[in-house]
Amino acid sequence: MRLLLTTAAIMALIPAAVTADVKYQVRDTADLVEVCEANPRAPDANTSLAFCHGFLTGSVHFYYASVPESSRFACAPDPAPSRSEVMNGFVEWAKAHPQHMSEPAVETLFRYLAATFPCP
Repeated sequence: MRLLLTTAAIMALIPAAVTADVKYQVRDTADLVEVCEANPRAPDANTSLAFCHGFLTGSVHFYYASVPESSRFACAPDPAPSRSEVMNGFVEWAKAHPQHMSEPAVETLFRYLAATFPCP
């Protein structure tokens, strides 16, 4: 009986999860900027900002894991900026470079990182 109730509860949540996922699709830079600059008073602000931080952090971690240090064009300074500093800097930079808004978000993220945190 417990398994049946648990399964029913999970199945009831699936449509809500699918709807939430659609809201946070990042098809281009404009989508990511919109998610990252969520109004702090919006009901889903925490979710939006967490999604943004996850996108940015995941992209950077993948970059560091897949690009040899000698080939990197963006390098974190020491001390590294906070996730919020990077997020806010990215949003400002993207808005100042609107020609990149229709490009893939990860490409624009790395344009920003290369311009802001170039490797020595």
